[in-house]
Amino acid sequence: MARYTGPACRLCRREGRKLYLKGERCLTGKCAFERRSSAPGQHGAQSKKMREYGLQLRAKQTAKRFYGVQEGQFAKYYEKATKKSGVTGENLLSLLERRLDNVVYRMGMAESRRDARQLVLHGHFRLNGKKVTIPSLCVKVGDEITVREESKNSPKFKELMEKMQATRVTPKWLECDSENFKAKVVAIPERSDIDFDFEEQLIVELYSK
Repeated sequence: MARYTGPACRLCRREGRKLYLKGERCLTGKCAFERRSSAPGQHGAQSKKMREYGLQLRAKQTAKRFYGVQEGQFAKYYEKATKKSGVTGENLLSLLERRLDNVVYRMGMAESRRDARQLVLHGHFRLNGKKVTIPSLCVKVGDEITVREESKNSPKFKELMEKMQATRVTPKWLECDSENFKAKVVAIPERSDIDFDFEEQLIVELYSK
């Protein structure tokens, strides 16, 4: 499947807000968005009045790029969200939050979601004791995510763990055991567990047209 491979900071500039696509770097003065926050392109610095459709599109693109999913994938997540009971927008964010690559990032075992995706693809993690290499896999309550034994002994992986565990705040729907390199899903993530200001209602309005 095609995936965006260009500069990550260009996506943040396009959405006009930090999407934290480079992990810790986004929190430092080296962040490209801090130096130049205007939209990319020749006319990016010009102020433009956003119409209703534009606001809805930007809300969707923000969520899509934040979690690193493609257009077709995002549409399928929305379709699943509409079939669940409850608020569609919140259901959508909950499904995205339960992606395996996001869970690995939330555990503090990767610097960014992009890095987490690579680690999953390379087989560094086990789901309920079984090897898994699908970043988009949706975890459920009771699932246990662990690091494979060979990876635990990797100096690079240990350094990453020590660095990230010292700064990452684990969400309440995950029960993490950093000493044993594992985590367990103890609840379905709710809207209050997501610490990013999404405008999910605009996404619902866009798809409802």
